[in-house]
Amino acid sequence: MPFREINSKMIEATVVSGQRLFSQRGAMLAYRGDVTFTPNVQGGQGGLTSMIGRRVAGESTPLMTVEGNGTVLFGHGGHHVQVIPLTGDTLYVEADRLLAFDGTLQQGTMFLGAQGGVMGMVRGQVTGQGLFTTTLQGHGSVAVMAHGGVIELPVTPQRPVHVDPQAYVAHRGELRNKLSTALGWRDMVGRGSGEAFQLELSGQGVVYVQASEEKL
Repeated sequence: MPFREINSKMIEATVVSGQRLFSQRGAMLAYRGDVTFTPNVQGGQGGLTSMIGRRVAGESTPLMTVEGNGTVLFGHGGHHVQVIPLTGDTLYVEADRLLAFDGTLQQGTMFLGAQGGVMGMVRGQVTGQGLFTTTLQGHGSVAVMAHGGVIELPVTPQRPVHVDPQAYVAHRGELRNKLSTALGWRDMVGRGSGEAFQLELSGQGVVYVQASEEKL
Protein backbone atom coordinates (compact mmCIF):
# COMPACT_ATOMS: atom_id res chain seq x y z
CA MET A 1 0.00 0.00 0.00
CA PRO A 2 1.66 3.28 -1.09
CA PHE A 3 -0.59 5.49 1.07
CA ARG A 4 -0.13 6.28 4.76
CA GLU A 5 -2.66 8.39 6.65
CA ILE A 6 -0.88 11.34 8.30
CA ASN A 7 -4.10 12.64 9.85
CA SER A 8 -7.77 12.64 8.95
CA LYS A 9 -7.23 15.13 6.10
CA MET A 10 -3.80 14.26 4.72
CA ILE A 11 -2.04 11.19 3.34
CA GLU A 12 1.56 10.41 2.39
CA ALA A 13 2.21 8.45 -0.79
CA THR A 14 5.40 6.48 -1.45
CA VAL A 15 6.49 6.82 -5.07
CA VAL A 16 8.79 4.11 -6.45
CA SER A 17 10.68 4.05 -9.74
CA GLY A 18 8.85 2.05 -12.40
CA GLN A 19 5.46 2.57 -10.76
CA ARG A 20 3.04 5.46 -10.91
CA LEU A 21 0.16 7.03 -9.07
CA PHE A 22 -2.70 9.21 -10.22
CA SER A 23 -3.98 12.13 -8.18
CA GLN A 24 -6.43 14.96 -8.55
CA ARG A 25 -4.68 18.04 -9.91
CA GLY A 26 -3.87 20.57 -7.24
CA ALA A 27 -3.91 17.95 -4.47
CA MET A 28 -0.11 17.89 -3.94
CA LEU A 29 0.79 19.64 -0.67
CA ALA A 30 4.51 18.85 -0.43
CA TYR A 31 7.01 16.23 -1.57
CA ARG A 32 10.50 14.86 -0.96
CA GLY A 33 12.83 13.25 -3.49
CA ASP A 34 12.90 13.15 -7.27
CA VAL A 35 9.21 13.19 -8.16
CA THR A 36 7.53 14.43 -11.34
CA PHE A 37 3.91 15.55 -11.85
CA THR A 38 2.46 15.38 -15.35
CA PRO A 39 -1.07 16.32 -16.49
CA ASN A 40 -2.84 13.11 -17.45
CA VAL A 41 -4.63 13.23 -20.80
CA GLN A 42 -5.17 9.50 -21.40
CA GLY A 43 -7.84 8.82 -18.81
CA GLY A 44 -5.69 6.82 -16.39
CA GLN A 45 -5.20 3.09 -16.78
CA GLY A 46 -8.41 2.79 -18.76
CA GLY A 47 -6.96 4.77 -21.68
CA LEU A 48 -8.87 6.79 -24.25
CA THR A 49 -12.13 4.86 -23.87
CA SER A 50 -12.18 5.57 -20.15
CA MET A 51 -11.47 9.25 -20.75
CA ILE A 52 -14.29 9.54 -23.30
CA GLY A 53 -16.65 7.75 -20.93
CA ARG A 54 -15.91 10.22 -18.16
CA ARG A 55 -16.39 13.18 -20.51
CA VAL A 56 -19.81 11.84 -21.49
CA ALA A 57 -20.56 11.34 -17.82
CA GLY A 58 -19.50 14.86 -16.96
CA GLU A 59 -16.81 13.28 -14.79
CA SER A 60 -13.81 15.00 -16.35
CA THR A 61 -12.08 15.69 -13.03
CA PRO A 62 -8.50 16.50 -14.10
CA LEU A 63 -5.83 14.04 -13.02
CA MET A 64 -2.06 14.16 -12.88
CA THR A 65 0.42 11.30 -13.15
CA VAL A 66 2.92 11.05 -10.30
CA GLU A 67 6.21 9.22 -10.94
CA GLY A 68 9.78 9.00 -9.64
CA ASN A 69 11.33 8.22 -6.27
CA GLY A 70 10.20 9.89 -3.06
CA THR A 71 7.19 10.71 -0.93
CA VAL A 72 4.29 13.07 -1.59
CA LEU A 73 1.75 14.62 0.78
CA PHE A 74 -1.77 14.85 -0.63
CA GLY A 75 -4.86 16.67 0.62
CA HIS A 76 -7.55 18.82 -0.93
CA GLY A 77 -9.94 21.47 0.37
CA GLY A 78 -9.61 20.34 3.97
CA HIS A 79 -11.80 17.31 3.20
CA HIS A 80 -11.47 14.15 5.25
CA VAL A 81 -9.57 11.37 3.50
CA GLN A 82 -10.22 7.64 3.62
CA VAL A 83 -7.82 5.03 2.18
CA ILE A 84 -9.61 2.02 0.69
CA PRO A 85 -7.62 -1.13 -0.18
CA LEU A 86 -8.75 -3.20 -3.16
CA THR A 87 -7.85 -6.87 -3.51
CA GLY A 88 -9.11 -7.62 -6.99
CA ASP A 89 -12.59 -6.22 -6.44
CA THR A 90 -14.18 -3.06 -7.85
CA LEU A 91 -14.77 0.30 -6.19
CA TYR A 92 -17.66 2.47 -7.42
CA VAL A 93 -17.06 6.15 -6.62
CA GLU A 94 -17.69 9.61 -8.03
CA ALA A 95 -14.68 11.03 -9.89
CA ASP A 96 -14.58 14.26 -7.88
CA ARG A 97 -14.14 12.24 -4.67
CA LEU A 98 -10.89 10.68 -5.87
CA LEU A 99 -7.83 12.18 -4.19
CA ALA A 100 -5.24 9.64 -5.37
CA PHE A 101 -5.02 6.00 -6.44
CA ASP A 102 -2.55 3.34 -7.57
CA GLY A 103 -1.64 3.40 -11.24
CA THR A 104 -2.08 -0.38 -11.34
CA LEU A 105 -5.84 -0.04 -10.96
CA GLN A 106 -8.03 -0.24 -14.04
CA GLN A 107 -10.20 2.84 -14.36
CA GLY A 108 -13.54 2.97 -16.14
CA THR A 109 -17.13 4.19 -15.99
CA MET A 110 -20.46 2.51 -15.34
CA PHE A 111 -23.92 3.61 -16.42
CA LEU A 112 -26.08 3.94 -13.30
CA GLY A 113 -28.99 2.42 -15.17
CA ALA A 114 -27.03 -0.85 -15.08
CA GLN A 115 -27.45 -0.87 -11.30
CA GLY A 116 -31.04 -0.07 -10.63
CA GLY A 117 -32.59 0.67 -14.02
CA VAL A 118 -34.64 3.84 -14.20
CA MET A 119 -34.32 4.37 -10.45
CA GLY A 120 -30.57 4.15 -10.83
CA MET A 121 -30.75 7.10 -13.20
CA VAL A 122 -33.05 8.91 -10.79
CA ARG A 123 -30.47 8.27 -8.09
CA GLY A 124 -27.87 10.07 -10.20
CA GLN A 125 -30.10 13.11 -10.45
CA VAL A 126 -30.99 13.09 -6.75
CA THR A 127 -27.33 12.94 -5.69
CA GLY A 128 -26.05 15.25 -8.42
CA GLN A 129 -23.91 12.36 -9.65
CA GLY A 130 -25.25 12.36 -13.19
CA LEU A 131 -25.81 9.18 -15.21
CA PHE A 132 -22.40 7.56 -14.74
CA THR A 133 -20.04 6.66 -11.91
CA THR A 134 -16.30 5.92 -11.91
CA THR A 135 -15.01 2.39 -11.34
CA LEU A 136 -11.56 1.31 -10.11
CA GLN A 137 -10.68 -2.37 -10.25
CA GLY A 138 -7.69 -4.51 -9.33
CA HIS A 139 -5.12 -4.72 -6.57
CA GLY A 140 -4.09 -1.44 -4.96
CA SER A 141 -5.29 1.47 -2.85
CA VAL A 142 -7.61 4.41 -3.39
CA ALA A 143 -7.79 7.59 -1.31
CA VAL A 144 -11.26 9.18 -1.40
CA MET A 145 -12.52 12.46 0.06
CA ALA A 146 -15.62 13.10 2.16
CA HIS A 147 -17.23 15.60 4.51
CA GLY A 148 -16.91 14.85 8.20
CA GLY A 149 -15.17 11.50 7.91
CA VAL A 150 -16.24 8.11 6.58
CA ILE A 151 -17.53 4.91 8.14
CA GLU A 152 -17.59 1.48 6.52
CA LEU A 153 -20.85 -0.44 6.71
CA PRO A 154 -20.73 -4.14 5.78
CA VAL A 155 -23.53 -5.40 3.56
CA THR A 156 -24.55 -9.07 3.52
CA PRO A 157 -27.38 -10.93 1.77
CA GLN A 158 -29.09 -11.18 5.16
CA ARG A 159 -28.50 -7.54 6.13
CA PRO A 160 -28.97 -4.94 3.37
CA VAL A 161 -28.16 -1.33 4.20
CA HIS A 162 -30.26 1.77 3.52
CA VAL A 163 -28.31 5.01 3.00
CA ASP A 164 -29.31 8.63 2.50
CA PRO A 165 -28.19 9.27 -1.12
CA GLN A 166 -26.58 12.54 -0.06
CA ALA A 167 -24.39 10.70 2.50
CA TYR A 168 -23.29 7.97 0.09
CA VAL A 169 -19.57 8.09 -0.83
CA ALA A 170 -18.70 4.80 -2.53
CA HIS A 171 -19.15 1.05 -2.40
CA ARG A 172 -17.22 -2.07 -3.33
CA GLY A 173 -18.01 -5.73 -3.73
CA GLU A 174 -20.90 -7.52 -5.38
CA LEU A 175 -23.65 -5.08 -4.43
CA ARG A 176 -26.93 -4.20 -6.05
CA ASN A 177 -28.42 -0.82 -5.36
CA LYS A 178 -31.79 0.70 -5.96
CA LEU A 179 -33.46 3.96 -5.03
CA SER A 180 -36.78 3.86 -3.20
CA THR A 181 -39.04 6.60 -1.94
CA ALA A 182 -39.75 7.03 1.74
CA LEU A 183 -41.61 9.68 3.71
CA GLY A 184 -39.60 10.53 6.80
CA TRP A 185 -39.99 12.89 9.71
CA ARG A 186 -37.71 15.45 8.04
CA ASP A 187 -40.17 15.77 5.20
CA MET A 188 -42.93 16.32 7.74
CA VAL A 189 -41.08 19.27 9.34
CA GLY A 190 -40.03 20.92 6.10
CA ARG A 191 -36.64 19.41 5.27
CA GLY A 192 -37.89 17.50 2.28
CA SER A 193 -34.87 16.87 0.01
CA GLY A 194 -32.81 13.70 -0.39
CA GLU A 195 -34.45 12.24 2.73
CA ALA A 196 -37.49 11.44 0.61
CA PHE A 197 -35.32 8.78 -1.06
CA GLN A 198 -33.34 5.89 0.32
CA LEU A 199 -30.52 4.07 -1.43
CA GLU A 200 -30.84 0.36 -0.66
CA LEU A 201 -27.69 -1.74 -1.09
CA SER A 202 -27.93 -5.53 -0.99
CA GLY A 203 -25.56 -8.39 -1.71
CA GLN A 204 -22.04 -8.86 -0.36
CA GLY A 205 -19.66 -5.93 0.12
CA VAL A 206 -19.05 -2.63 1.87
CA VAL A 207 -20.65 0.81 1.53
CA TYR A 208 -18.83 3.98 2.60
CA VAL A 209 -20.95 6.70 4.21
CA GLN A 210 -19.89 10.22 5.15
CA ALA A 211 -21.01 12.12 8.24
CA SER A 212 -22.67 14.84 6.19
CA GLU A 213 -25.23 15.42 3.45
CA GLU A 214 -23.01 17.92 1.63
CA LYS A 215 -21.53 17.43 -1.81
CA LEU A 216 -17.86 18.15 -2.41
